[in-house]
Amino acid sequence: MDEDEEGEEEEDDDEEEEEVEDEQPLDTEASESFELDSPAERSGHIAVVDRNIMYVWGGYKNTQNHGFFDLYLPRNEIWTYNMESGVWTKHVAGGNLHTSMSGSCGVCVDGVLYLFGGHHARGNTNRIYRLPLRAPSLVWEEMRDLKGLPPSWITFFLSLPGRGWNNHIHILDLETSTWSQPFTTGNTPSPRAAHACATVGNRGYVFGGRYKNYRLNDLYYIDLDTWEWHEIVPQQGPVGRSWHSFTPVSPDHIFLFGGFTTDRETLSDAWLYHVSKNEWKPFKHSHTERPRLWHTACSGPDGEVFVFGGCANNLLSHHRAAHSNELLVFNVQAKSLVRFCMEAVLQHRDRLSSYWDCLPKHLLHSLKKRMSRVNTLGS
Repeated sequence: MDEDEEGEEEEDDDEEEEEVEDEQPLDTEASESFELDSPAERSGHIAVVDRNIMYVWGGYKNTQNHGFFDLYLPRNEIWTYNMESGVWTKHVAGGNLHTSMSGSCGVCVDGVLYLFGGHHARGNTNRIYRLPLRAPSLVWEEMRDLKGLPPSWITFFLSLPGRGWNNHIHILDLETSTWSQPFTTGNTPSPRAAHACATVGNRGYVFGGRYKNYRLNDLYYIDLDTWEWHEIVPQQGPVGRSWHSFTPVSPDHIFLFGGFTTDRETLSDAWLYHVSKNEWKPFKHSHTERPRLWHTACSGPDGEVFVFGGCANNLLSHHRAAHSNELLVFNVQAKSLVRFCMEAVLQHRDRLSSYWDCLPKHLLHSLKKRMSRVNTLGS
């Protein structure tokens, strides 16, 4: 599902550009190979945490070649990030996987990855045809001037079918890489992409996203025991948005950051949703000059939220997307006493390292891993 300009690409201007909502098939997954020691730059991916490992899957990036093509990341490629050692590792998933996608949301519960909704290309492909967002007559002229394409090529591009919206749930067992799809009941959310979700207890929450030309601010949850959907209506809260993140940080709070509005504003605001009170509260932070959309976020063991990647500019403009590989850290909850002590020991390691062997084994192991990361960074 190519969130790409993502279904956002504007199906919006007019529904006839639902588009030249560009996009479409061509090749399956092996158009580009990524022999990297960290993930390729991307947006529209999902990231979940199981114990101290973050899993990153899917999304979209620009191709290395110029032209009208962008690229879904391979559907069978999963990256893991060890939060203790700071090391990325690539894994190849097997089993009956569905198509490459972008703009889904994902959560992990008991070693199982749940995906909801998103955009997907209609056809067996991981490529996107990306066209200028103009009236059809202007698209014709721009494409002819831009690349000197013959009229038959232009007619081909303009006739491409759009992407599909969906409101389905897909399940992946992280150990067996086996996909399945449950039967659900209740008040199902509308199809959407570029939304975000979170789990608290046995509930999976979904907030916002884009459907057609609208960025939503509705809130739903599904009971993961009965697979029944429910809509909930808090009082005043965040503006409607897509391409945001929604991260559980306690048994009663979910952290919302960033996104993209109907007015095409890239956001840097943050909110806390209080589950038991069904209310929103603005959250003050130090990253207000770093707007992000189409990023991912995961909570750490000490009350932090790690925001990775995404775009810092308007993806629907005619400028190249400013994809990021920057990691933003939000201290949503107070640090634990253990975390404060670990940081103090590292800060004064020259004086205290001779005493490290007196520590319990699990703390010593954690300190050494953090120390190796400090040395790698050259500090």
